Amino acid sequence: MPCPFTFIIGERGSSMRRLLLRTISLLLVLTACFTFAGEAQTGRRILVLEADGPLTPAMAEYLDRGISRAEQESYTALVFQLDTPGGSIDLMDRMVQSIRASRVPVIVYVAPRGAIAGSAGTVITLAGHAAAMAPETAIGAASPVGGQGEDLGETIEAKAKNILKAQVRSLAFRRGDQAVALAEATIESAEAASAEEAYEVGLIDFIASDVDDLLTQLNGFEISINDETVVLETAGYEIVPFGQSVIEQLLHVLTDPNVTFLLITVGIQAILIEISSPGGWVAGFIGVVSLALGTLGLGVLPVNWFGLIFLITAFVLFIVDIKAPTHGALTIAGIVSMIVGGLVLFNSSNTPSFQRVSVLFVVGVSLVSAAFFMTIVAFALKAQQRPVGVGAATLIGKTAEVRSEFKPSGMVQVGGELWSAEIEGDASDVTPGDRVQVVQVDGLRLKVRPIRKK
Repeated sequence: MPCPFTFIIGERGSSMRRLLLRTISLLLVLTACFTFAGEAQTGRRILVLEADGPLTPAMAEYLDRGISRAEQESYTALVFQLDTPGGSIDLMDRMVQSIRASRVPVIVYVAPRGAIAGSAGTVITLAGHAAAMAPETAIGAASPVGGQGEDLGETIEAKAKNILKAQVRSLAFRRGDQAVALAEATIESAEAASAEEAYEVGLIDFIASDVDDLLTQLNGFEISINDETVVLETAGYEIVPFGQSVIEQLLHVLTDPNVTFLLITVGIQAILIEISSPGGWVAGFIGVVSLALGTLGLGVLPVNWFGLIFLITAFVLFIVDIKAPTHGALTIAGIVSMIVGGLVLFNSSNTPSFQRVSVLFVVGVSLVSAAFFMTIVAFALKAQQRPVGVGAATLIGKTAEVRSEFKPSGMVQVGGELWSAEIEGDASDVTPGDRVQVVQVDGLRLKVRPIRKK
């Protein structure tokens, strides 16, 4: 585009001054031109976010950050590609509010093939200014459950369902009566629908094979954003991927039940190792960090806290079996307690399947932890019981060489040092060059006995 600035440089003054003024003016003009060109280019771009897995605080923060960037840099639209089995209502509400308050059109796209917008993901999809799904995807099963995955009481369930149904009615009313009826059914009776079924009743706006196909179909589509009607122009626009930050990726991983179980296991194990063998700091540090990171997952996942008692009991049994050997009986009991603790902690009967820990993983970690814990603590106890390795007491039992006659005391050499010594028995039995054995250390004097020659 032509640059909207012109400039005139006066002819008065020195040639150096004119050159300087021209240079400064040129730089100002070029800066303005690049700024306008950058704004124009930014406005012709589509920001694409990809969210995969259960709803987590990191995912909600990722969406907020993407919307903020799209607004600040004047993107044409934001595509939020979603694949989630669901999550907490609090996180769902936060993400819905972010989408509805966005000044940039947000298109929620359930993809890739095989993806789902389950439970809370259903409401997030409906919150988009436009909604689309890839072929072979599904949406629905949005009936509410308790914070620990349990079924709700009759009264509480009725309240929760009615609130959610009112929410989806307000989001889906523009899509027609059939769409509203299906949206309510996903909550009332946990109905689910394929992409084709959802499109047929108008619950979604498009079925698109990929983002390029989605943008082609969106071109010219009319949406309502903040009570204003906007016609999308998306043909030929640049697609800009927007990935999660390292911190967001880390936080997302930490809310995986398998990772959380591993961190809690390592944390408890390291703390108990530190307690059983105090004096170091590595085990204690690892334990504190692991427990801190594991607690983050426990705060997000539906857990039964009673399981922690079994986990702690398991490691206590390991310690007792080492210090008071019971031929492995307590170790076996500890392994069983650890397995039960992991399953009770995460795999309660009503916990959603995507938030459960793998049974094989729990068994494997329990066996490895038991072996590792017992090995480390056994080495620590052995080190505590080991005789002192420095000082005069270490000379007892060592062989010394007689360096002078005993009258009645003499000199012997042991460990490269000369010591004053007294002989145990008859001093005439030894002569310089003979070997004797140290049997006692009394201050700076040794007591030795002859080594009988064969």
